[in-house]
Amino acid sequence: MLKPLEMRQIGTLIKSINYALHNLQGWMSSKKAKLPKVAVLSSAEVAPEPLGLSSSFHPGISPLVRLSLEPLIGAIAAGNTVVLKPSELSPACSSFLANVVPRYLDNKAIKVIEGGPEVGEKLLQQKWDKIFFTGSSKVGRIVMSAAVKHLTPVTLELGGKCPAVVDFLKSSWDRKAATNRIIVSKFGACAGQACIAIDYVLVEEQFASTLVELMKGSIKKIFGENLKETNSITRIINKQHFQRLKNLISDPAVKDSVVFGGSMDEDNLFIEPTILVNPPLEATIMTEEIFGPLLPIITVKKIEKSIGFINSRPKALSIYAFTNREALKRRMISETSSGSLVFNDAIIQYAADSLPFGGVGESGMGKYHGKFSFDTFSHHKAVARRSFLTDFWFRYPPWNNYKLQLFKDVYNFDYLGMLLSILGLKKPRSISTAA
Repeated sequence: MLKPLEMRQIGTLIKSINYALHNLQGWMSSKKAKLPKVAVLSSAEVAPEPLGLSSSFHPGISPLVRLSLEPLIGAIAAGNTVVLKPSELSPACSSFLANVVPRYLDNKAIKVIEGGPEVGEKLLQQKWDKIFFTGSSKVGRIVMSAAVKHLTPVTLELGGKCPAVVDFLKSSWDRKAATNRIIVSKFGACAGQACIAIDYVLVEEQFASTLVELMKGSIKKIFGENLKETNSITRIINKQHFQRLKNLISDPAVKDSVVFGGSMDEDNLFIEPTILVNPPLEATIMTEEIFGPLLPIITVKKIEKSIGFINSRPKALSIYAFTNREALKRRMISETSSGSLVFNDAIIQYAADSLPFGGVGESGMGKYHGKFSFDTFSHHKAVARRSFLTDFWFRYPPWNNYKLQLFKDVYNFDYLGMLLSILGLKKPRSISTAA
């Protein structure tokens, strides 16, 4: 029987497939391009064509749908052949893809290759027409360096530290709604093991204690009193990542900032949802992506200061802002840069096929989802057609001011001026050859 998280992932996959099937004919069709009026008896269009042989590399967190098969939909829709490299960090899912994909998809066009880092390195040494990578910025740099050899275009989805800005919400309903959405987005979505999960929260000092109490109540209400027994909190992917997370809060400078949670069960790879207040900004928990159920809260004097805090750090894949103030929303839009910006919720942008998903700066480059996936794996070729029935004799050398003036009249669609110039009824204006 499928678990709720697995059912949600399969539902997301079905949604994306149906969306692509419904819109594929329109995506594949050439789009007519508008030409200048001077281009009589001419036409142009933009025709999508597949890039060719593509490779798709993915990490160990939630690889089944969101990171492996979602980009594959766009690659197949665009007509590419694909080599899919799932992560060795989640061997069950990797084995599942390797066994199931050949049963349902053309094995001559789509192949799944399993293996560790050495296999990934060998694959990167090959010549590709497109590389799609999801993972850390560290490995992303390796992928991009390998792509340079053949000038291969890349799409990098690298994640990073996604902040949530929590403004003081006057309505108790709004406060509870905002808190519930933060908690379920952080701890309910793969226990924070997702690139778009909230990484840390920014809030005013005066509201911090209130927010912590609201979060404690929300965690118990959503997940129950016995957090270890709930089926709604994902376990950590493997012991390596468990130990990494354990080290983050074992740091003596960080340990004292824990105000809720912190218990761990290494045998079952369970980490209790944990809240920290003002851990040292130079600590690893605040300099590297957490990718787990640890949620630091950083206080600022005024919520507007959160903009400067965010801008002092690498650009995030997503920024989440909980506020009812339009002025703050406008500032967040105009003064911050991120892959996506969501007001009063989190992660919902991922589910919208009509929105591009991708990063900017160190959080990645390129975008996918819906038609954006199709476009990512396509080359949009300009196609122009011209009749032999028309020609402009003054397009040919030798050049002089008279011909250049005629060119200018034609480009500006001044056929009357051109005709008068030809008949000698108007002296061409003096222009330089450089013009």
